[in-house]
Amino acid sequence: MDLATIIGLVVGFVLVLIALFLGGTPGAFFNLPSVLIVIFGTLAITTICFSLREMMGAPGVIARTLFNHLTDPGDAAYVVMRYAEHARKEGILGLQKGLESAAGEKFLVTALTMVIDGTPGEEVERILRSEVEATAARHMKSASILRKAAEIAPAMGLIGTLIGLVQMLGTLDDPSSIGPAMAVALLTTFYGAILANMVFSPLASKLERNADEERLLNEVYLTAAASIGRQENPRRLEMLLNTILPPAKKLSYFD
Repeated sequence: MDLATIIGLVVGFVLVLIALFLGGTPGAFFNLPSVLIVIFGTLAITTICFSLREMMGAPGVIARTLFNHLTDPGDAAYVVMRYAEHARKEGILGLQKGLESAAGEKFLVTALTMVIDGTPGEEVERILRSEVEATAARHMKSASILRKAAEIAPAMGLIGTLIGLVQMLGTLDDPSSIGPAMAVALLTTFYGAILANMVFSPLASKLERNADEERLLNEVYLTAAASIGRQENPRRLEMLLNTILPPAKKLSYFD
């Protein structure tokens, strides 16, 4: 699990709940009409902006922000260097024995399998780069859904506020109806702000960050597989990897 995401969400909502309970009236902050307007309204309007397939696929990608586990790109670079050295000494077919140790890295297994099957290095690079781009596009689409929901939630809160104010002004002669109408007016704004700033925007930012991390990791695997497929010297691979790794993760494999 991504503890930073879990801790941030839990602590944020706990602080809000503590503030509600300290006020002495936590039940006053639940209003069914406000929930219907903001939560379901935001979902409905966001769906208009995208296709049903995109909306149905988004939850699975978004869930990865809570259960995200990626290999550190620097560690991955050392792993692929060992594969490159092994292929240099024992031949490309010798990589078959090492596939079991890479079982947890689907992209790496796919890349090495293509090399073992004799796919030319240039074709390996072309195919894998297409997959990297497609994966990044899926992540960015899911992030854009969250961004759009973060824009719509406060707007739905404003709509609920206007509804509540109209109801209140239309029933000023009945004091008993003023309170419920005012609750709708204020709580819809509250719900919209909570959803936009404590859920949708943070998750979108985390998803974009994770997408960048996964892209870098896959670039390491792609570069290594293409280099091995071209039967290049591992020292050249080390130089290629250092061109894509951030400064803090540069390789010194042969030093």
